[in-house]
Amino acid sequence: MQPIFILVHSPSVGPSTWHPVAQQLTAAGYQVRVPSLLHIGTDAPPFWPRVVSAVRDDLRQVSAGSAVTLVAHSNAGLFVPVIRSGLDHPVTGSIFVDAALPARIGPTPVASPELLEFLAPMAVNGRLPRWTDWWDEADIAPMFSDPLVRQTVVEEQPTLPLSYYEQHIPVPDGWDDHSCSYLLFGPPYEDLSAEARERGWAVAHLPGAHLHQIIDPAGTAQHLVELATTT
Repeated sequence: MQPIFILVHSPSVGPSTWHPVAQQLTAAGYQVRVPSLLHIGTDAPPFWPRVVSAVRDDLRQVSAGSAVTLVAHSNAGLFVPVIRSGLDHPVTGSIFVDAALPARIGPTPVASPELLEFLAPMAVNGRLPRWTDWWDEADIAPMFSDPLVRQTVVEEQPTLPLSYYEQHIPVPDGWDDHSCSYLLFGPPYEDLSAEARERGWAVAHLPGAHLHQIIDPAGTAQHLVELATTT
């Protein structure tokens, strides 16, 4: 049975970062859902339950009992354990794409002390600028090859509260009782892909920048299919 792909975007950006891959998978005959997490930072903490609810609500479009494969990009990887535990649908695979990994024993901080120290001065009334505004143009430009795609991704981004990055996310026991794998694009996620390999997960490498799924959606989709069918 073909997996139903649930493409979970980083809350720091938006669902358009997965839309090109979703189109490739759909064209190949797969069912795909791309839940939107754009709203999760609009209210006070805790934030992680709203991530779980957003995915659950989106899966109302999927037949009850249908198995799904979770695909999480960037810091969405930290939410995979609580999403997995919060779904009624059976999860037969989880794929981390250039993603942060949940702690072996939770709870997991969303941001390191170093990142929080970097972010805190940017906050205005407790709210941060858009993710692409954190970095220099030299860091951002290589992530985009199409100006229209860049405009869509940039304009869609939420302005998250600093408290989003200060949260700790639970890691339910037994969440990884299914096939887990890792797709690496490139720096600075090599160490995390190495840790995934240490955990016994399948690891693949598709060289590129952090948003490489919008640069090479066909290659990304191909790797997702291969990892989803690897046990």
